[in-house]
Amino acid sequence: MSPRRLLAMARKETIHIRRDPRSLGLAAGIPMLMLLMFGYALTLDVNHVPFVVRDQSGTPESRALVARFTATRYFNFQGAIADEAGISSALDTRRAMLALVIPPDFATRLGAGREVPVQAIVDGADANTAGIVLGYTQAVVASHQAQIMLEVARRTGGSPPAPSVDLRPRVWFNADLESRNFIVPGIMAVIMGLIAALLTALTVAREWERGTMEQLITTPVRPAEIILGKLLPYTVIGLANMTVAVLMTVFLFDVPLRGSVTLLFSAGLVFVVGTLAQGLFISALARQQLLAAQLAMVSTFLPAFLLSGFAFAIANMPGPVRAISHLVPARYFVSLVKGVFLRGTGLETLARDALLLVVFAVALLALAIRLTRGRLR
Repeated sequence: MSPRRLLAMARKETIHIRRDPRSLGLAAGIPMLMLLMFGYALTLDVNHVPFVVRDQSGTPESRALVARFTATRYFNFQGAIADEAGISSALDTRRAMLALVIPPDFATRLGAGREVPVQAIVDGADANTAGIVLGYTQAVVASHQAQIMLEVARRTGGSPPAPSVDLRPRVWFNADLESRNFIVPGIMAVIMGLIAALLTALTVAREWERGTMEQLITTPVRPAEIILGKLLPYTVIGLANMTVAVLMTVFLFDVPLRGSVTLLFSAGLVFVVGTLAQGLFISALARQQLLAAQLAMVSTFLPAFLLSGFAFAIANMPGPVRAISHLVPARYFVSLVKGVFLRGTGLETLARDALLLVVFAVALLALAIRLTRGRLR
């Protein structure tokens, strides 16, 4: 391999990028736009849940329970309901996701120290959200019950009953349970993979359509030099995009970066090179821009979005799907990014993911070179 021919190919591709502002705009603007859209729009947090109340008791005790809900940021009171038909209407029209039904003898039974059934009706159309809302509801009711027991003990001069279990939860790595903290780093990996593959797939496919790739047959440039020469300028663009994405993640979305920046960008370099090589492989396989774009989308964005573990837990997937996810390179990069950002772990913990990412990049480079060699013959 001649360094001179390699640099000449890289210089040719750099000139081509400068003369094609659309590709350069795609490379620079689309990642930031997608990161902004996903970072602000995609969230798994459940706040300000609209709820209604059918208070059949109408006593200070029942109003105190309702006030306990309205005092939190998780619930948003939408008003009182007079009958069951009103509850059905509120849930059907999505005016409310939760309806509390307080029985008429709420205050009486509470004052007598007896168990009081309070019904919580939740809209289960979104099962995950319904589960979270039920958890919030149970927590608020448990807190209110503990406060009542403490007040009763104070009035009677006795001591409050000791809890059988003193649970003191503590959340590591994401203390506030902000979904943005794990969604944004993960979607950064997904976007980088998509844009990198699209860049090389479209630009090289355009050369195949125009016939300029066949002209390289008459030159002494070897297929490996063609592939590596085309990779160099796009690798610089990919790393520049990653730098902007990391800065936006840290300073715009306030996601903590606890680990090594060197490890993060080293993994990003390997991932970008592998994904760019995947785009070159796709372009040599398709040789048409439309088909290349479709293949790049199907082979990068969809698997990375669904099977990388950035939003959906791989452990909860069926066995065959978990096996397929091992073929998705974004799975290993997402694991590295989350480990560096949130856990602050180093290479001693992430070595397996880093090694598999290197294997992916080398394999895609070899496939792209081999297929390009076959196409140029």
